[in-house]
Amino acid sequence: MADDDVTEEQLAAIAAENEEQEQVNYKAPAQKSLKEIHEMDKDDESLRKYKEALLGNSEAVSDPTVPNVQVTRMCLVCETAPNPLVLDLQGDLEAFKKQAFVLKEGVEYKIKISFKVNREIVSGLKYVQQTYRKGMRIDKSDYMVGSYGPRSSEYDFLTTVEEAPKGVLARGNYTIKSKFTDDDKHDHLSWEWNLNIKKDWKD
Repeated sequence: MADDDVTEEQLAAIAAENEEQEQVNYKAPAQKSLKEIHEMDKDDESLRKYKEALLGNSEAVSDPTVPNVQVTRMCLVCETAPNPLVLDLQGDLEAFKKQAFVLKEGVEYKIKISFKVNREIVSGLKYVQQTYRKGMRIDKSDYMVGSYGPRSSEYDFLTTVEEAPKGVLARGNYTIKSKFTDDDKHDHLSWEWNLNIKKDWKD
């Protein structure tokens, strides 16, 4: 059987298996600026130290043209991969549609997203990923990233361990639509990339 020789019925069965569980009913807290948080309870020394430990004391970026959240890189972290699998998300996002990461079937990997928070605390960051095969959505994953305050260095978020599908029917091309969003439904970055599952790294 050739790669990508999979029927619509088989894809529909895979999609049904991957149907996500019911969403958790989570209500986001009211948004406060960094300045408001620093001003609150400023006479309480122990609370001031606690907030400094949580938020750091690094200066926020004041340039209003720089987005508050910048998603810089995505990596597939796989110990057995012969080469690094990295997407520079500050470059040409359209170019990713013309290339594909190759993953050996059945390997374990994690997705690492690197991002910066520049001015204000951002709450409830989420990484959402939808996987398509031959135009049909077969999987959707939501990863809660968390809440972060501004700092000069990047943050890294690692997903839980994923296992690349395996078997003759699993081999072939997958289109993945990724989005970095938050509680307020801000789309900080959306990008599309391709994954090619092969029998071996260099098939």
